[in-house]
Amino acid sequence: MLHAAVIGFPSTGKTTLFQLMTSIHDAPRGKGDVNIGISKVPDDRLDRLTAMYNPRKRVPATVEFTDIIATARTGANALVDVAGYKNADALVHVVRTFRDAAVPHPSGSVDPARDAQAMEDELILADLGIAERRLERLDKDLKKGRSPELEKERELVERCKDALERGEPLRALTITGDDRKRLRGFQFLSAKPLLVVINVDEGDIGDIAGGVDAVAQATGLTGFLSRASTRAVALCAKIELEIAQLEGDDAAAFLADLGLSESGLNRVIRTTYDLLGYMSFFTVGEDECRAWSIARGTPAQLAAGEIHSDIQRGFIRAEVVGYEALITRGSMGACRDHGEVRLEGKEYVVQDGDIINFRFAT
Repeated sequence: MLHAAVIGFPSTGKTTLFQLMTSIHDAPRGKGDVNIGISKVPDDRLDRLTAMYNPRKRVPATVEFTDIIATARTGANALVDVAGYKNADALVHVVRTFRDAAVPHPSGSVDPARDAQAMEDELILADLGIAERRLERLDKDLKKGRSPELEKERELVERCKDALERGEPLRALTITGDDRKRLRGFQFLSAKPLLVVINVDEGDIGDIAGGVDAVAQATGLTGFLSRASTRAVALCAKIELEIAQLEGDDAAAFLADLGLSESGLNRVIRTTYDLLGYMSFFTVGEDECRAWSIARGTPAQLAAGEIHSDIQRGFIRAEVVGYEALITRGSMGACRDHGEVRLEGKEYVVQDGDIINFRFAT
């Protein structure tokens, strides 16, 4: 399962958004508490496949979100001390732009660009401490005996340290091959993909319909969001609370009145999924229609392992049809009649939206 950590300074709406995304409304609120919830990835394709097959079970892809109550100040000390952030695949930073005299900003004023950079600086400082400690250990080990692997690791960590000292997050570095594997072992916070959730004022809700770029420009975040592996979603937590209390048709009508096609919460969940480089393939039938999460570029045999390790080991062929073809034809049989069902081998790279039936030996 994919894991994302929700971070943010006090009074940003961070915990409210976490509770809405995960339907957890009675979570512990003490300092150091770790709240974990599962969000279903919205996917219209799964909805249409479910309507087509009318299965007994519908299973969407999911993302696990973590919300951690700071043990000290909201910053580097809290982030370093709590392992939940380090284990995340991505970070979701909630940035406040809304104005509310009843909810004073800890810094005395609302400044989203300042807050986004301040959190980035905290991540960088936390990583710098990790890099410095690792370099000290590597130097001691290398004095005991030369090792090509340790020397490569030292070169990588030194490169990371130099970038961090310049104030650059590690997600901006171009790191490939074996160095990518080495970097993952350190669980650097600033190396993780970053989604900035811009929590706008209720009076600015109309700006969201103009797109996140327009909101970013209005809030001074354009430059920050142009960085590598950084995405953004704009929403209004106050409005999202109202939407969450409505039935499906009423919610859709409310969104339409605002000029929006879907809720901000759905956009946060789906964008987090996309940010991590994941996509979905589907298995369908009368028993179950399910979306399976895999990284882009995954070959068919490894994708089969997401369903069961026995299917991966006994893989023979993948019977594949594209989503659009199945929807257009209306049935798997019609797709076969039109030659649109293919038999693919273990090296076939699964495409987003593929409907797959794996053939395997037991």
